[in-house]
Amino acid sequence: MSDSNDDAGGPRYRRVLLKLSGESLCEPGGNGVDVDAVSQTAELVLAAHGLGVQLAVVIGGGNIIRGAQLAALGINRATADYMGMLGTAVNALALQDALEKRVAETRVCSGLDIPKVMEPFIRRRVDRHLERGRIVILAAGSGAPFFTTDTAAALRAVELGGEALLKATKVDGVYDKDPNVHDDAVRLEKLAYMEVMNRGLGIMDKTAVTMCMENDLPIVVFGMADPQNLQGVLRGESCGTIISH
Repeated sequence: MSDSNDDAGGPRYRRVLLKLSGESLCEPGGNGVDVDAVSQTAELVLAAHGLGVQLAVVIGGGNIIRGAQLAALGINRATADYMGMLGTAVNALALQDALEKRVAETRVCSGLDIPKVMEPFIRRRVDRHLERGRIVILAAGSGAPFFTTDTAAALRAVELGGEALLKATKVDGVYDKDPNVHDDAVRLEKLAYMEVMNRGLGIMDKTAVTMCMENDLPIVVFGMADPQNLQGVLRGESCGTIISH
C-alpha cells in the first residue's frame, strides 16, 4: 500500500483481484447473459480501473452452468467442473466485449487452452498486461477440476502478487446472521481468517480462505448493489468486511 496515494485520495491498493459471480451478468434470479447487466458490471469495473488500480477479474459461471450441481445429478465430477469452466469463459468474453465497447483495453486469459478466443494464462504475460494498464479477465478458473472459482481467485491473486482479493456479493459484507432473514443482523467490519472457518460463515470455501491466510492476503467482501462500493473499497473506505490476520 502507498501512503502517498492515500494522502492524495488515490487508491489504497496498487494491484487487486476482483472476484465477480456469474449472476452479476444476468437479471436477478435469472440465467444466461443479460446485455444490460453486463453493461452495468462493465461500468463498475471500468470506474474502478479508472482509479489507477491494476485490476484482474475472475468471474464465475453460475448464471450459465454450475459444475457442482451437475455432479449432484450424476455427471462425472471432473467433467461437470470442466463444463462449469467453459461457462466462465462465456462470461469472460461477454464482459470483455462490454469493456472494449467502452474503449478499455482488455485481455482474457484462460486456465484452459482455448487459443481461438483467448490467451492462455501465463503469469509473466498477465503481469505485463497489468503493468501496461490493461484489465485482465481470468477465465476457466485454475484449469483443474475439483476447485471452485473462489479458490481459483485466491490462487491467481497470490500468483500475481495482488494486495487484496475483493469479493463482490449480493449483500454489503459479512453479517453475524442472514440479513435477508433477520432484521437485527449486524455487519461485521473485520474478521480473522480462522474465525471465518470456525464459524462456518460460508463466505468462501475453506481452501480459498486458507490460501489467503497462509499468504497474508486480505479478503474484502462488499456489495455490488451500490455502484460506489467498489471504488470505496479501493480507496480504503469502510464499505464491507475485511478478513485478515
